[in-house]
Amino acid sequence: MAGLTGKIAVVTGASRGIGKHTALRLAANGATVVVHYRGSKAVADEVVRQIEGQGGSAFVLQSDLSDPAAPKQFYERLDPELQRRFGSNRFDILVNNAGAGTRAVIEDVSEEALDETLQVDLKAPFFLIKYASSRLRDGGRIVNVSSMGTRVAYPEMAAYSPAKAGLEALTLLLAPHFGPRGITVNAVLPGATATDMNPAAQDPVRSQQLAQTIALKRVGQPEDIADIIAFLVSDAGRWVTGQRIDASGGQRI
Repeated sequence: MAGLTGKIAVVTGASRGIGKHTALRLAANGATVVVHYRGSKAVADEVVRQIEGQGGSAFVLQSDLSDPAAPKQFYERLDPELQRRFGSNRFDILVNNAGAGTRAVIEDVSEEALDETLQVDLKAPFFLIKYASSRLRDGGRIVNVSSMGTRVAYPEMAAYSPAKAGLEALTLLLAPHFGPRGITVNAVLPGATATDMNPAAQDPVRSQQLAQTIALKRVGQPEDIADIIAFLVSDAGRWVTGQRIDASGGQRI
């Protein structure tokens, strides 16, 4: 699944977790990776150092996607950097990985928390894709990172799961929209994965309890999800579009 040489990949939320390992994997496959981060430039810079240390190419881009103005500003920052480096603002791959969401049942979800979750998990990807439309090269790739919480009832995901379900609906309708240009659009649905957003999957005791709900009897690692994304954005994934790909190891099936 190498063969991304000459491709430019934009990965949101790429300073840690699934986004970080996706950036590392796509860079290892030859892509130049835009490592988006929200708050910690030092952490994002470390991802770039890892990529460059392995012979790859990457640079950072800051944007707070909880701000409704962020998607437009995102490209106002990205365009000149791409123009300077490559002589064009066009790119090939967009991975909408950045996510947010308070774990709470519906009675405990404030309007502010719901607004932020919808902004980061649905509105920001919507507008990042909208503005990417004129920038993505034909034959490009869009991957939206969703959650298996859209297919299993987790009452404590009262805000997060509906937002991700909306992202999956967007994925489906965009597949035929972009299809004539050879651009594929897919969603990946991680299950329990050992990242900062899922501390239970990192805890030695609780992760073992979670593993009992998973067919493969272990929690996921960020690399597991990154490998699936790498397949989808490669030429090997050219005939897959409009799909919701469960990446949970068979959790709660």
